[in-house]
Amino acid sequence: MADFDRITQSPEMMGGRPCIRGMRVTVGMIVGQIGAGVAIDELLGEYPYLEREDILQALRYAAWRSDEREILLASA
Repeated sequence: MADFDRITQSPEMMGGRPCIRGMRVTVGMIVGQIGAGVAIDELLGEYPYLEREDILQALRYAAWRSDEREILLASA
């Protein structure tokens, strides 16, 4: 796994979804907001406990996960 020191996962938090630094802010929420056109500076204003590197690392993590390969198994 790549070095994502700000991304945490725990079955007890947010159903095991990847979060930022143990907070209830998921990578998916950040990526979804960016995809909807919200600027990083807007996110930082709305969530003052986030840092710019949190958002950038969430985007890198999502990109890394999207590069994973799925191997389809033939059904019997």
